[in-house]
Amino acid sequence: MISQLKTELASTPSRKTGIKVFLITVSALVAFAANSVLCRFALGTGIIDAAAFTSIRLIAGAVVLCLIILLRTSHLPQTSKGSWFASFMLFTYAVTFSYAYIDLDTGTGALILFGAVQISMICLSIVKGNRLQIIEWFGVAFACMGLVYLVLPSISTPSAPGFLLMATAGSAWGVYTLKGRGSLNPLADTAYNFLRTLPLVIILVIITYRNFHFTVQGAALAVISGGITSGMGYTIWYTALRDLTATQAAVAQLSVPVIAALGGVIFMAELITLRLSISSIMILGGIFLVVIGPSLTHQRLPKEPLSQKGEN
Repeated sequence: MISQLKTELASTPSRKTGIKVFLITVSALVAFAANSVLCRFALGTGIIDAAAFTSIRLIAGAVVLCLIILLRTSHLPQTSKGSWFASFMLFTYAVTFSYAYIDLDTGTGALILFGAVQISMICLSIVKGNRLQIIEWFGVAFACMGLVYLVLPSISTPSAPGFLLMATAGSAWGVYTLKGRGSLNPLADTAYNFLRTLPLVIILVIITYRNFHFTVQGAALAVISGGITSGMGYTIWYTALRDLTATQAAVAQLSVPVIAALGGVIFMAELITLRLSISSIMILGGIFLVVIGPSLTHQRLPKEPLSQKGEN
């Protein structure tokens, strides 16, 4: 009886940690979904061009995150500074994502983006020595099938430039996510990553300033996208990555289109369709299998070398 009580007490912290990781992960995924909605609406309605949206988005992210840090500590941290490589990946994702949606419709773009994220993260994870169990491969396949089923009615043959741009965006985001694993100070690392994109933003502005156009509404959406759903969302995501395997992080992001669709139901009075319900079950079911796969097979995924912890 006493030994059983000790066991239950010992398991309580891990359960609390699991719930915390789940809530943080869901918060980040909701931010990603909101960010997608903001980007698509702004670019789709033509109230701002892709270069202006990207520039304002990244500047706003840097400003908001630095202000948060300064309000908390009165100075920028000197130990956690992100990396130039992660910043380049962040900029690459942001600019190619914006330009891709000039040619792609929402369904096609989502399929290419999250497919590229999935492939890049799983491939890099395997290269680093992680091996998926059969049940995890089944979960990945099931979740991907659910995503295809969700966007299938609106899929059109993508243009070559649009496909390449969105595939690049997904690959860049996958690499950026993996660089964030083991971050010791997610807020500081994310802030510095945004700050380091500013030289690239200046180059983008110089190259595209002749075609710059934006309205107050378009600029406001870019600021919200950069400061809140991107800057703060990415910080939360970096925090979640501490306790997620690369495969779990990759598959979890397949839920973003579902969350975005549910957001449309809640905020824009769109109907809950049978297709949305079925695809949601498939995607979330696949994610569930990937997350619990190691425990079902009584095998733990190999960890990355400790020397990589804190690398960003």
